[in-house]
Amino acid sequence: MKLGIVGLPNVGKSTLFNSLTKAGAESANYPFCTIDPNVGVVAVPDERLEVLGEMYHTKKIVPATIEFVDIAGLVKGASKGEGLGNQFLANIREVDAIVHVVRCFEDENIVHVDGSIAPLRDIETINLELIFSDIEILERRIAKTTKVARNDKSAAKELVLLERLKGYLEEGNMARSFTAEDEEEQEWLESYNLLTYKPVIFAANVTEDDLANDGADNSGVAEVRAYAEKEHCEVFVVCAQIEQEIAELDDDEKKMFLEDLGLSESGLEKLIRASYSLLGLLSYLTAGEQEVKAWTITKGTKAPQAAGKIHSDFERGFIRAEIVSYDDLMACGTYTNAKEKGLVRLEGKEYVVQDGDIVLFRFNV
Repeated sequence: MKLGIVGLPNVGKSTLFNSLTKAGAESANYPFCTIDPNVGVVAVPDERLEVLGEMYHTKKIVPATIEFVDIAGLVKGASKGEGLGNQFLANIREVDAIVHVVRCFEDENIVHVDGSIAPLRDIETINLELIFSDIEILERRIAKTTKVARNDKSAAKELVLLERLKGYLEEGNMARSFTAEDEEEQEWLESYNLLTYKPVIFAANVTEDDLANDGADNSGVAEVRAYAEKEHCEVFVVCAQIEQEIAELDDDEKKMFLEDLGLSESGLEKLIRASYSLLGLLSYLTAGEQEVKAWTITKGTKAPQAAGKIHSDFERGFIRAEIVSYDDLMACGTYTNAKEKGLVRLEGKEYVVQDGDIVLFRFNV
């Protein structure tokens, strides 16, 4: 999973990126990997892996990972090349979802680029830049499709869609709320890779005081939540400053620090939960002496396709899956006990893999 972190200057975007990637690397003992100055890979915290590692005396634990991209240079006019403009837009086209950091805190020492704190205005500024960029993409596609539309029925149909979609964006709408009229239109819509079609998670950045009650008394957070609900987006409340402090601590200190603040989870954990929910993801597990590993799949994935995540041969030669749920295994204490109680199941090609399933695939190629 790849998430792009965006926001106006001085909203806490880079502070959040730096603290999330550092915290994620340390909390799961996963080597922090800098692919680029602004790209970090972190582990998805999953306590189940450590427990299974001890049970199976495993040699290696491999968590699921998330790639964060800190998208720099977004200011008003980015779509026209202001700031780092086009570089920002190229980076963001590759992500699965956008994490939009919105400033919901006052601090006279940190100047807001537009002079005042107004979360909805900030959201609109970034939305407009994404819309302008998408319109440019559509105009190029329209020019190309027009040339062949006269002699090609499919191209003629696509041209109608492109014009309709362009008009929809010009009215200030996001492509993700656009309704395709049939499956073919839906396929085209998804193929354009539009920025405004990508799912969004809003990170409402608040002070430490507002973090304790999840931003309940912050009017800016309330505005962001109302907007996100209307747009079918996720929201989580975070204090980038606190995340920066957490990132410097080891696991035990981190736990105590969060408890002192009255918090049950860090910003990284909130963000991962929000992104899994928004993208409809879950993790199944494989466990053995060599390796315990988490695999991320989309909800509704059937056993052969889940097997294909490990290797294409597993999907091609799929015979069956031997499955026990994590909770059942924990209740029984050992795999043998779970098997004796009939809790280890053999499932076929139509089985839909569930979160926390521990799976052994049988295949023949």
